[in-house]
Parts: sequence; C-alpha cells; structure tokens
Amino acid sequence: MTSSGPLWTPSAERIEASTMRAYMGWLAKERGLDFRDYDEMYRWSVTDLPAFWSSIWDYFKVVGRRDDNEVLSGEVMPGMHWFPGAHLNYAEHALRAAPDSIAIIARSETRAEITMTYGELAAGVGAARAGLKRLGVQSGDRVVSYMPNVPETLIAFLACASIGALWSTCAPEFGVGSVIDRFAQIQPKVMLTIDGYVHGGRTYERIGTVAEIASRLSGLEHVVVLPYLQDHPELRGLPGPLLWAELVAESGHPAFEEVDFEHPLWVLYSSGTTGMPKAIVHGHGGILLEHLKALALHCDIGPGDRFFWQTTTGWMMWNFLAGGLLRGATVIAYDGSPGYPDMNVLWGLVAETRTTFFGTSAAFIQACVKEDQHPSRDHDLTALRSVGSTGSPLSPEGFRWMYQQVGKDLLLGSISGGTDVCTAFVGGCPLLPVWESEIQCRMLGVAVESFDEAGRPRIGEVGELVVTKPIPSMPLFFWGDHAGERLRDSYFSMYPGIWRHGDWVRFTPRGGCVIVGRSDSTLNRNGVRMGTAEFYRVVEALPEVLDSLVVDTTGDGHEGRLLLFVILEPGKELDEHLQARITRAIREELSPWHVPDEMHRVMEVPRTLTGKKMEIPVKRILSGAEVETVASSDAMQNPDALRPFVALRRAT
Repeated sequence: MTSSGPLWTPSAERIEASTMRAYMGWLAKERGLDFRDYDEMYRWSVTDLPAFWSSIWDYFKVVGRRDDNEVLSGEVMPGMHWFPGAHLNYAEHALRAAPDSIAIIARSETRAEITMTYGELAAGVGAARAGLKRLGVQSGDRVVSYMPNVPETLIAFLACASIGALWSTCAPEFGVGSVIDRFAQIQPKVMLTIDGYVHGGRTYERIGTVAEIASRLSGLEHVVVLPYLQDHPELRGLPGPLLWAELVAESGHPAFEEVDFEHPLWVLYSSGTTGMPKAIVHGHGGILLEHLKALALHCDIGPGDRFFWQTTTGWMMWNFLAGGLLRGATVIAYDGSPGYPDMNVLWGLVAETRTTFFGTSAAFIQACVKEDQHPSRDHDLTALRSVGSTGSPLSPEGFRWMYQQVGKDLLLGSISGGTDVCTAFVGGCPLLPVWESEIQCRMLGVAVESFDEAGRPRIGEVGELVVTKPIPSMPLFFWGDHAGERLRDSYFSMYPGIWRHGDWVRFTPRGGCVIVGRSDSTLNRNGVRMGTAEFYRVVEALPEVLDSLVVDTTGDGHEGRLLLFVILEPGKELDEHLQARITRAIREELSPWHVPDEMHRVMEVPRTLTGKKMEIPVKRILSGAEVETVASSDAMQNPDALRPFVALRRAT
C-alpha cells in the first residue's frame, strides 16, 4: 500500500537551483525547445535521439572533434553506431576541475585517510601514465586491477583511459577462479594489485592469491603491487614485478590520446554465477555522455558536491562513482565493511565528509531499518541533499524510514539499470516528487517500456522491462563474441530489435515505476504471476525476519512447490505461530495463491559477489541439478550457503 500523497516534493528553490532546470533553460534559449515539464522533455528526448544526445554534448561542453551532421547511424539494435567520426578521451573530462578543488577523500580500514586535490590527481595520472608507457602499454592493450576502492585505483584507471588502453577490475575479495574467469578472457598485459587488506576488522593476505592468478594469465608481463597491508610486501614469483612507487617514480604531464567515440574504455562482467561471465565492453564516448547526463541531470551532482556511493571495485557502481570526477565533484572513496564496527560507520562518514549525495544498496537501507538505526539523531546530516538506492528494489518500509530517520528534505533516488549499460534506465529527478515504493521516472534518452508477451506496452500492469531504442552506453560488444551471437541472445532474442533486460516492471500512470523482480525468477502460481521483490517486501516487513529467499520450482510443464526460506532474529523460532503470521501477511497483502507450500529456516541467503539473491541457482538445485553446474563458488559471497538446499533436495 502506498501513502495518499508523496513522501517528498521539491521546493521551488531546489527546482530552480537544479542542473536539470538549467538544462531546460538552455534548451529553450539555444534550441528553441520550451518544455512545460519533465514528462514533455522526456518524450522529446526519446523521440529525437540525435537532437537530445547532441544537446548533451554541447551543454556539457564535451572536448573533442565531431561531425555535426551525424549523431546516430540508424536505430536498429544491435549494430547502430554513435557519433561516427567523433574523437575524444574520457580521462580528459575527468580532470577538468580547478586544480585546488578537492577530488578525492578516501577512508579505509587498512590505512590512514587521504585527501587529494584535482591538481594532485592530475599529477598522479601523469606519473602513472608515464609508468604504464614505460611498461609498453599502448592503446588497445588491457590493464587489469585487483585493487580496492582507493585513490590509486582511480589514478590507474584514468592513466589507462588517457592512453586508450582498456581497464578492467575485480575486487580483492574475489577468489582465484572468479578472477581467472574474468581476466583470462581479455589477456591483460599489466595487472595492478595490493598485498592484502583489512575488512570487518580481519586481515586478508593476498600476495599468494596474486601469484596464483598471475601464473594463469597468458601474456601477463608485469604485476604492480601497492603496499597496502605491509610496507615491504614479498614480490618473488610475480612476473615483471614492481612496486607502485616505481610505477609513478617519474613525473609526467597528463596527456590524452584522442580516440574514436566508440573506442573501448573498460570491460565489466556479468555475475558469472551460472556460467562464464560475459565480458561487457563499453566505449569512451557512450559512457562519458551517459554519465554526464545521469550524474548531472538526474543525480544533480556538480562542482562543490561531495559524492559517495558505498561500493567495491567489483560492482559497476564503482565506475559510476568515478564519473563524479566528470562533474568536478569530490568523490568519497571508502574501503571497508559497511557494518563494522557497527551500522553507524557509513552514516558517520557521510556526516564527517559533509557528503551531499550518498548512494548505497537497498540491502544496506533495509539492514538499518531492521537494526532500528537513527542516523539523523546520531549524526549531523545537514549537508545531505540526496540518497541513491540500487542493487534490489527498496521496500516501502525503506522509503518511509529514509524520511523518518535520515532527513525530511531528501531526494531519495531509487534507480534500476545494470552492469550491461553501466547506468540506470529509470531513476531520480530533482523536478519530481518521491512516492512511496516508486522509482520517480524514466531517465532522459532511455525509451524504456513494460511489454507483455506479445510485445505490447503496458501501463499499470507488470511486464518485461524493455528498451526500444538505443542508448550510447549499451555494450559495444562482448569480448571474444566475434559474431555477436552471445550479445544478441542475451538481449534481443525475445523481442527482435528490442532490448529485453530481464526485470519485471510496472509503470504507473504518473510516470514512475516499480521493479517487482527478475522475470526469470517470477512466481507463477495458478497462472497468477508475481515478482519476488513484492514477496520479499511483505515477508521481510515482519520484525522476526531478517532476510528471505523464495523459490518456485514450477517448470517444464509441471506445477512445482513454492518454498520460502527465512533468516530469523537471534532467539526466534519458525514455529507454528510465526508461520501462521507469514501466511496471513502473504494471503492478505499478495494473494492466496502465493502462500508457500513449505517454510524453512536457514542461516544464510546465498548471494552473488554483488549481493544479489541467487534464486535461479537454488531453484535448479532443488530441481535436481548439481551445485557445480549451477553456481561458481568464486562468484559467490557465501558458497557454503548452498549446502542446506542440497540437503533439502536429498531429504525429499
């Protein structure tokens, strides 16, 4: 149930001060496009893609060369090309801010805090660029990172981009197999790493892991080690080893290779829980324009802002966070546990750094709700203007808690997109109100719809989330997918020429939307379909339930069982009383068809390294598949969490 009115409405002053409003004024003055409201501007942005994306280039004063006559070579997906003949460099735009303004504030469980100006960042990029070129790195080479969210990682990334080399990263908590599955596909020339780290108060050595990874990467010539845990880490056994200080020993001016608009910038990876991760390649220009649009217009981030998204380098949100440099903002980089020593650590960092935009996961917000946190009571959050939430749908309780316990005058920008495009399809807008449980709007330039099985748009009903026209940050290609077959099968097999993302979504008449779960894990009972997010919203609202997983074993023409697995508060039992309360909540708030056939208590919900619940692998295990065929342990946070499901299958 949603509230009768919005949770938040922007003031006239905030609307007028927003970059979105300034952009609308610029369109009226420079393009003769006078839009009455956001909806009218949105419709133009997806109707005339060349005009819209050309305006983003011009409004943000992109540095580069372009042919004014062509923005997009057709709208047929896949196979279209953006800004043919244009040349630019992502890194040049990340270093345009005033040299004395603060670029990075870094906090870590492992070492002392660091504050770095844009001038110091540029000097670091220049030195790292010179060091990489001494190692033979050229445009098109691959440089990989097994580094945490620290300033050196940002420096190395921008140095690679300045050369035209491809960047790719895995977080240091990834296991050997998971890293090899990713990096071996792209055959890197150089790997940057740390020797170890501290997380949640525990120390993790990594040099032995690095040596094993390096030994299995064909063509790897050099390993660069940042002494992060120890002053003098052991380098024996590593190919072409050198320390970070040696890489950046010689100063150099940041210079920027002018590359094609669609020149590869980085390689991101799908989760890889059920097969080889897709190696997703994005381009300099597409990411630059998309992140300028998303961060400036939708997140309202600009010079003077302090932008913090709690993320590791193994999640696309690290790449999105790096985009804060494109706006001249201060990026807050945190390397540590979000729950150590307690759930106050991130809110304390937000207060200490005077963060203006704090991004996190819906899971973190929900954990704060469960632990009855009071951030605005315990910390000075007066600088905070916006909060971003992603990773999974945010519950109604999470929406309400933000306005009750964090701040009444906040833009809560729940967003949904994916690694595939390194951005969001739907998200926040500083011109619009926030309604409980709803993402505010379709994002500019993204023709996103809800389709039924016949490919017809839906409003007010759940359907497949699709994108009917191209956006610049769609993948250039998958590495190694020379014929493009895997890319077409991943996105375009259900609706030819239409991007199917794999989420179930419901758009509301007022223009917002609700993500109700992955379409491949839909709960289909007696023909009544429901997304898992709706199920979790109801079950996890019960105070005894900390987390849950629901699986429908229906498939291949047979009616299966609906199984609910719950993690409970310490001292609580899944007795008849609690089961009856769960049943009643589901029956009354969802449907009688979705009352579980069985309920089981578990100690953990299996999750991917990026925190997503592993519904499909569990379903396959319960249907008879072996664990090793449905999930890679190196792609999981907690591989042992699958054991209870194997035991349950054997017992039935």
